[in-house]
Amino acid sequence: MTRLLTTYLAPYRRQIALVVALLTVQAVANLYLPNLNADIINNGVVKGDLNYIIRTGALMLAVTLLLGICAVVAIYFGARTAMAFGRDVRGAMFRKALHFSQVETNHFGAPSLITRNTNDVTQVQMVIVMALNVMILAPIMSVGGIVMALRQDVPLTGLLAVIIPLMALVIGSLVVRAMPLFRSMQVKIDRINQVLRENLSGIRVIRAFVRTDHEERRFDDANADLTDTSLRVNRLFALMIPALFAILNLSTVAIMWFGGLRIDSGAMPIGNLIAFLQYVMQILFAVMMATIMFIMVPRGAASAERIQKVLETEISLTDPAEPVSVAVPRGEVEFHEVEFRYPGAEDPVLRGISFIATPGTTTAIVGSTGSGKSTLINLVPRFYDATAGQILIDGVDVRDLRQEDVWRPIGLVPQQAFLFGGTVASNLRYGNEQATDDELWQALGIAQARDFVSEMPGGLEAEIDQGGTNVSGGQRQRLAIARAVVKRPRIYIFDDSFSALDFKTDSLLRAALREEVHDATVIIVAQRVGTIMNADQIVVLDAGQVAGIGTHAELMEHCETYREIVFSQLTAEEAA
Repeated sequence: MTRLLTTYLAPYRRQIALVVALLTVQAVANLYLPNLNADIINNGVVKGDLNYIIRTGALMLAVTLLLGICAVVAIYFGARTAMAFGRDVRGAMFRKALHFSQVETNHFGAPSLITRNTNDVTQVQMVIVMALNVMILAPIMSVGGIVMALRQDVPLTGLLAVIIPLMALVIGSLVVRAMPLFRSMQVKIDRINQVLRENLSGIRVIRAFVRTDHEERRFDDANADLTDTSLRVNRLFALMIPALFAILNLSTVAIMWFGGLRIDSGAMPIGNLIAFLQYVMQILFAVMMATIMFIMVPRGAASAERIQKVLETEISLTDPAEPVSVAVPRGEVEFHEVEFRYPGAEDPVLRGISFIATPGTTTAIVGSTGSGKSTLINLVPRFYDATAGQILIDGVDVRDLRQEDVWRPIGLVPQQAFLFGGTVASNLRYGNEQATDDELWQALGIAQARDFVSEMPGGLEAEIDQGGTNVSGGQRQRLAIARAVVKRPRIYIFDDSFSALDFKTDSLLRAALREEVHDATVIIVAQRVGTIMNADQIVVLDAGQVAGIGTHAELMEHCETYREIVFSQLTAEEAA
């Protein structure tokens, strides 16, 4: 937590210094008031000097006004500093997560990253708000109160040597027990987030399989688990407040008792006892304010630890120290003896993959489920790095290029077509913000999406919900293809992007694509043989290895694996 605060509060040193100065003035004013009160009683009330009472009372009002102004200004700047800290940390976490590879993203998980960027940051932010008010004020009030209490009566101050350690013992014992529970609470909030996201994303599957009751029980279990931990924490701190108030009230009784004895013996004026009692109350209330901090600090510390883990995670995919640039991008993609295994896996998913996809040609990748097709495609834009071998774009290893230079010539249509909340136009312009409406309509025509977009209210300005949930799966795929076409990349990658299309639309789309992208490199991953039969070269994968490379006719003659795939979908006449 200290590293996080030191790093992200450093730009606000001046504001923090101002808050400290104002709170110091506030504390001094607070400590000065009981002394004036004692003077009124000792010198005004006892002696019957009305003028002295009026003068000292006016001074007390002026000090109170100063105290109020300092408190308001200090709270304002303290809150601004805390909010700015939260903004900076959320921004830093978001930027960090954007640069995570799939390895880091999978390690934390989307629900945990969301919780860390929202709930955890809020917890630390609240600690800072309290710290810039309570943590600064409490020590000044405590130390100053002890000094001023000593000035009133030294023997009576000895009671504090019993009271303060007793309060510290109560607070410390509860905080030590609460810290592990706070860590556990944040993990359980992650779990609730995960269950909720799965239910919202998979609502159709849940209803189709009549699993509503099961999912309700699953959420109730996660919710009850968090509630149980929260109750355990609250029970701990429910004991703290009564215990502290009991110490406070018993302290008041002891001070009145021993103070009364000293007044009776003439060793102490009555005004000093009242001032002493006020100073002790200030000391104990300062300790109780600090107690509120101690309630929040353990949870804030647990949250800060989780935030720090994200911010300090080393990104596995980074730009090279001395990046190479491609003068004239052509779009040639070469796989040279590529091997890949997932982190922690014993066996590689891909082994010895070698082929070249050249500009002006279409390369198709087919294979049975689990053969590594999508994994192979993910290596091109460096979503993962190959564990052995090389992937080259225009003769340069992708690891020697800046990541932006790898992504820039690629137009990717992923297996799960994702659309952003906004409009049809904003989604299509995602890869090219300068694209004109005519270019958008042209891309929609190529993707066979022009007709349904024309029928949508607003056309290009038609609303698209987050994830594209207000359009069908086939429409999402066609809009995703149009988005890639608008970018005009040198390399097109279609990762099973035609699966939701009917045969007629699939055929029309591929014909339009051939005319439009005749000079680009096209790589298609497909399950449907009819989609890739006319490809210039077909790469057949079997258990992560190349089982054959060639045209449809060549593979039908020489590759048993390809023939099995073809005949599982087509008749002999159709295959011919």
